[in-house]
Amino acid sequence: MKDKLRRGGGRNQAKTDGISLNGGSGAAGSKQEEDTSFTVKIQGAGVEPFELQVHGFWLVQDAVMALLLRNEVCPRSNLSLALAGTALDPLAELQSLKGLKAGTIIRLVEEPYSSSSARHHLARVLELLRVSGPQDALREGHSPSILETLTHTQTPDTNVSNGKSMKRSSSNTKTESANQDGAPPEYLLPGSSERPLMALLPHSSQPEAPGYLKDLSLSCWNPPPGHRKLQGDFMYITVVTMEGRRCDITSCPKGFFINRSTEDVFDPRPAQSSPVCHCFTDLLCQISPAFKQAFTTLKNRPQQPPVEMIPTPYHTLSWLGPPCASRTHKNTFSRLIVDEQAAAQAPDWNEELQVARDLPQGTLEERLQRDRALLQVNSAFVKAVMQGAETVLDGFVEPVNGNPEDPAFLWGGLFMSQGAGSALFGGERGCRAAQRLELKGVQAYSDLEGLQGLHTLPTAIVDYRGTRLSAQGLAPGLEGSEPNQEATPASRGLLYGVNAGPQESPQRRQLLALLAHTAKSLCLQRHVVVAPSGHQVPLFTSVDAQGLLGADGRFYILDVFRSFPADANFCPEVETKNLAVTEGEEKSDESCTDDEEKKACVNEGWPENYHAISGFPKRFCHGLCRLRPELVQAFTQHKHCQFTQRVRETLDENGGFEECATAGDSRATDAVRAACKDVGSVSEIIFEMRFNPNVFSPGISFPPGESASTKLQERIQREAAAFIITHQIPGFVQDCLQNNEAPMDGASLKQALHQRGINLRYLGHVTKAITQSEHKEHLRHILRSAIGEIFLRSSKRVFNSFLQGVEVPSLSAAVSHFLSCLLVPHFMPTPVGEDSKKRSRRRGRGGGASESTPWSTLTGAELWSLVCQDAAETYDISDSLGSGPNHLVEHYGLQKLSLLRGFCLKTGVQLRLRDYFRDNQNKAPIGPDDILNIFPIIKHIHMPTTDASKAYKAAQISIQKGLLDQAHEQLKEAAYLFGRVCDDLHPDACYCHSLLARVAYLQGNPAEARSVQLRTVVISERVLGFDHPNTIQQYALLGVYMYAGGETVLAQKCLLRARLLMLTVHGEDHPYVATLDSCLGLMLTEDRTGQFLKNALKLNTSFFGHTNLHTALNQHLLAQWMCSKGDYRAAMTHEKEALAAFTSLFGEDHAQTRCSKEFLCAITKQAVKVERTLRQAGADCSEQTVECLSPTSDTILEQMVLITGIRRITHSDRFQEYKQKHLERKAAALKELGIKLPTQLAAADTVTDTGCVKETEEEGNPATERTSEIQQEKIEMAVEGAAKVAANGHKKEPSEQSKTVVESAASDVEVKAENKPQCTEMKSGSGEKSEINGAVDIIASLSVPKSPMTWADVVSKPTVANGTGAGKAMAVNGVDDGVTASTSAEE
Repeated sequence: MKDKLRRGGGRNQAKTDGISLNGGSGAAGSKQEEDTSFTVKIQGAGVEPFELQVHGFWLVQDAVMALLLRNEVCPRSNLSLALAGTALDPLAELQSLKGLKAGTIIRLVEEPYSSSSARHHLARVLELLRVSGPQDALREGHSPSILETLTHTQTPDTNVSNGKSMKRSSSNTKTESANQDGAPPEYLLPGSSERPLMALLPHSSQPEAPGYLKDLSLSCWNPPPGHRKLQGDFMYITVVTMEGRRCDITSCPKGFFINRSTEDVFDPRPAQSSPVCHCFTDLLCQISPAFKQAFTTLKNRPQQPPVEMIPTPYHTLSWLGPPCASRTHKNTFSRLIVDEQAAAQAPDWNEELQVARDLPQGTLEERLQRDRALLQVNSAFVKAVMQGAETVLDGFVEPVNGNPEDPAFLWGGLFMSQGAGSALFGGERGCRAAQRLELKGVQAYSDLEGLQGLHTLPTAIVDYRGTRLSAQGLAPGLEGSEPNQEATPASRGLLYGVNAGPQESPQRRQLLALLAHTAKSLCLQRHVVVAPSGHQVPLFTSVDAQGLLGADGRFYILDVFRSFPADANFCPEVETKNLAVTEGEEKSDESCTDDEEKKACVNEGWPENYHAISGFPKRFCHGLCRLRPELVQAFTQHKHCQFTQRVRETLDENGGFEECATAGDSRATDAVRAACKDVGSVSEIIFEMRFNPNVFSPGISFPPGESASTKLQERIQREAAAFIITHQIPGFVQDCLQNNEAPMDGASLKQALHQRGINLRYLGHVTKAITQSEHKEHLRHILRSAIGEIFLRSSKRVFNSFLQGVEVPSLSAAVSHFLSCLLVPHFMPTPVGEDSKKRSRRRGRGGGASESTPWSTLTGAELWSLVCQDAAETYDISDSLGSGPNHLVEHYGLQKLSLLRGFCLKTGVQLRLRDYFRDNQNKAPIGPDDILNIFPIIKHIHMPTTDASKAYKAAQISIQKGLLDQAHEQLKEAAYLFGRVCDDLHPDACYCHSLLARVAYLQGNPAEARSVQLRTVVISERVLGFDHPNTIQQYALLGVYMYAGGETVLAQKCLLRARLLMLTVHGEDHPYVATLDSCLGLMLTEDRTGQFLKNALKLNTSFFGHTNLHTALNQHLLAQWMCSKGDYRAAMTHEKEALAAFTSLFGEDHAQTRCSKEFLCAITKQAVKVERTLRQAGADCSEQTVECLSPTSDTILEQMVLITGIRRITHSDRFQEYKQKHLERKAAALKELGIKLPTQLAAADTVTDTGCVKETEEEGNPATERTSEIQQEKIEMAVEGAAKVAANGHKKEPSEQSKTVVESAASDVEVKAENKPQCTEMKSGSGEKSEINGAVDIIASLSVPKSPMTWADVVSKPTVANGTGAGKAMAVNGVDDGVTASTSAEE
């Protein structure tokens, strides 16, 4: 393993490189791949010759792994490579081999087996013969990929960069044409309350596994006797073929052969005319024609994409299992035990991790190898933790200590402990919080870039059957430890910490230098505390942390669970205590002589009337409330803005910035010092925010010399805690008001809150902020998710306590009983004695009574009382949950199915796939047979993908600048790098591919977009979950790209799949359902179109109001649909509503409003014409008129592109005002310079001066920094001046001087004028704070209903300029002086 880590090898390395995405010529990683890839010919080992593409940076063992995946070679194993008769070193790089070039013949050489490699070969054979599908993934608890089953599409691996779409088979095409007129099922129609679960996980489209053999097992003569072991026999295998022939097979170093043994006689000699086959399947093909035929068919089947076959690095739980709890088919190979023998010694997880971390990082290739090695080690560690938790809690491992309250276990190289509840931290909940914060602290120290030399142990926490275990790799022995005699802390290797004692050594100085560097990166302040022994100890960390020098010579830091600043909102008792302890009573009396001054000292940092308004500070259930690092970052940025503003104000009062900066006096310095003191900077001369993690921690005392610093830290941390209430929560609520892709479930709500640094203990305050908001009705979906999350988290804590008293044989019955009590109102348990009597009578055994267990006596009312009590203690809400589950359904609109899903995902419970919650109110909806399994829930360290993430972020920045060509190359490079590191099975890789698909579509490559999006959906299903909110959005985008390629039926299936998942996860009352319904209304037949469009309008109106772009666009879509039906009166009504909205948003003179007026005018004229025609000639021509106004497929496509946000709909109601101000300021500046410049040049120049566009959240990604509103408005103003559009479609020629100026300012931009009526406006920047992956911003324009007019004519498709500002852009016709096009994009 260490050799693999040092060289970066691994099982999936070649697999990744073989299928990774090729980037463009500008990408570093892609360039390397293109320059070093070549094709070689493979021969030998009994396979047909074939060609293989290899890369020069591969190791020989990587090429072997790539070969083993080929259908021509599989399932052969134990092979080596030879070139010109010379065996190749497995650890040699291909580019270093002499004579290896394109077209070279490389021979496969069959190597002799060992006992282990023979078992591995049999395992490969069994893996190939077992047909895996969604049902197998469900049975193992993994989230399956449903895309292939849903679309019946063969998706061979294709190169994304070449834009080729994945082809479908001809049979699938016939299926599509046959189902062209299929209507959506009733449960997917708007207004339906039916939520069938059976449709969530359809059966696999793959055929049933053919019969290969009747039986395959270890022989009754196994293991070989001693004298046969000495002759090379490894094992004996018994095979029963489909023809009924029974054979005994011997495994030996040369391969496999048939021996003469029977059921009654042992004769290990080879049978007559029995060859020795190196591959086990070759021998089976010789003895069974049926096996040969079935195996040939198996090998000739289309190969699945690796992204669907490679195991995910981490377990993604599926809360639903197969419909049948038992196996549906006989496992022919279950009795052939070929698992690799367990190693004699458990792996040293810490050494494996540290070896991977110490790998070189000088070149890109070295960094990729290091990142991949780290991921492989951490993935194996997490899997071992998952298996170890099950083994320990199932009772198979005895504790190594004698403490029953805090048992510790050693298993598989892991140290696992439950942790004892400490009264100081708040009992069991404090213990759980300490374990979670320890993991977060380890993550923070592991994420520090450029820090070599400070190490952390591999760490994970696991929740299983109501118990939380903390798992770590075994720490190395301490340097200089002497177990046989008492030693000082220094001799035991303890160099840092409160208990380390005063010492001085080169190692200690080196460790302190490392800790000082980490403190700067983590914004921690150096401070001094008083140790229990009385001496003063300088610290760069929390008081619990310890720095060790291990026997391996590495520095380790442990116990970092209090690394983040304390949350002062939940530290009321430590307010006055700390000052009294630290300064002494004399100093305290001097500083605060009376009660009022004391109160002022304590409350310094809180806003005015803070306690009366918010209720903080107050006590919490445990004493480990810490601020999140995202909050620390946001608060630091907030204080920096205050610092800058104070300096500017002070300088303005003293004569202005220029005068103070050039005067040479102390005014500028004094202004900086005053601002530093005002905002709480720890430095007096520069802005620097640091936090003391030990402030507000009970039991910690500070020396008198630290009093001023301690008071400052208390003030800063109070301000940071108040910042959550005064800024972050209101900002989150405001974002949700404008976002149609708001959180859909508890997991996405948690992610959105954490991105703003809001801990989940503030959920109660979030619900209060929403209920007190004047937009409460518009935020009901957020309130619904928040109340549901509170209910589920409180239920999980009660469930954990509930399971502690349940015996293993009763687990299924206990879990089903708990769920029935939780979700069925007034549920009363059936007495156990009566139930057992009924069962016994059925079996004819009499009616023996059984004793009632404590868990079986729990009633629904008792459980609900416990849940409400926990919610009141944790989230400070009392009556919000009501008296039962029906209150949540009726008052908040929560679905019991959504609550059931959330509960299972949080606790690891897997349910049988069937429909629950029928009309039986008092009957248990979930029985013991419905509980299939309980899986461990793992929280672990996330390993970095450094270079891939940097390329991805660089692409986002390019998109903000409107450089789509450059962004496309960077995204291809990022996708390639993600493939090299994690086989694309990573959440960030999913987001990267989604953004790549969008950019490809915007560049006019819908086939490439479709190909990439297919991969994105599979990654999202397998890594995030088949019903994750991100998967829903990816299905919707895939539907649009498929429709762009003419695959209407598949597009409908994708959108209907997204709607089904949305109904299951949240319900119909959500803004994103309106997005899906708008797309479905455009895509389905006329009978269903109105139903979906009307529901979308209803939802958008209720969430965003009548004067919103989403609502206005829905009004226009309905008007368009009414026109296609010939109902012009209704069309006029809807278009008038749209016109009123645009007028309110933009004003009378805006292009959007003028377009709406034209559309309304055209509808009116057409209505008059139809009415007149009907009066004169009857109703015969009505159908022809309707056909004339029906939207084309291009119109529908462009409308869906706008609705789904691929091109973002934007607006600014202050657009014209800032445009005018900008032009005036620019004209004034030019006038001062003595330059006279026409207005057209000012407008044209602003095209390339876009600055930084306001950033919004990526799908599921952490939120990035945002630019100021002034910058955003300048961008909008600049592009408005660059893209002036008229409504009537007649172009007014600019003057000759204007032409010359525009051409000289944008000489590289090809302006392409079209004479078709155009009514669009492109601009950069958005007033909306909604989620987007680099979508180009275009004002939504309304199509004029004339027969040659389409939506594609209305909305122009810009091709964005390259990095130098040169490129091509589509220009539109207009009546204003300057005619250019903006090619900016918004992230």
